[in-house]
Amino acid sequence: QVHLVESGGGLVQAGGSLRLSCVATGTPFSFKTIGWYRQGPEKQRELVATIDVDGTTEYSPSVNGRFTISGGNRKSPVYLQMNDLKSEDTAVYYCNAKTWVVVDGRSEYWGQGTQVTVSS
Repeated sequence: QVHLVESGGGLVQAGGSLRLSCVATGTPFSFKTIGWYRQGPEKQRELVATIDVDGTTEYSPSVNGRFTISGGNRKSPVYLQMNDLKSEDTAVYYCNAKTWVVVDGRSEYWGQGTQVTVSS
């Protein structure tokens, strides 16, 4: 069973920075993709950034140039460096991983989330 544990959230002023970490356990295999989604107040969950097994990254246009995803290869932690934070970045941030192998009908996993609050 894959488990994803996030850390690094908190309260920060607009213009500040935070770094989120996600540690994955429970599988000896590399992930097809691993990354971050977020859900703001009264909003749907949305993609923030992902990195695939080849190191190819994808970013939401709203964070491109401000956020950087790294790690996630060979089961290392995946990080999300968030700079120049804005109030609209306030959300619960979830780590997400997609596996190559389907186990018990699952090939996608979520962490429990970490709160990021940006004060203006």
